[in-house]
Amino acid sequence: MSQSNDPANVMNPENVGHHIVTPLQYGYVYAALVAGTVITVIAADLDLGVLNPIVALGIACTKAVIVILFFMHVKYQSRLVKMTVAAGFFTFLVLITMTLTDYMSRAWGLW
Repeated sequence: MSQSNDPANVMNPENVGHHIVTPLQYGYVYAALVAGTVITVIAADLDLGVLNPIVALGIACTKAVIVILFFMHVKYQSRLVKMTVAAGFFTFLVLITMTLTDYMSRAWGLW
């Protein structure tokens, strides 16, 4: 199958052209990660009750997505690579959800 018949480059994703990330883009990613760290510190000082771990995990997941997209260059890969990474991230979220559900349900009879 020729490249013209496969515009998304799904059949042979290793033949895709390499994307060059500029230092300015890395600077934006660095600034976003530093801002995420500052937000994490601010959120840690706030008393949000039961929402503290949820907010912390939300911030951490956002920073992880930034790292995955830009430092691991997933943003510039084929749809097959993006789907594989998304499946791993979805599996992580399911495991975290199951862990938190088990943790919260242990105290139901003690209230």
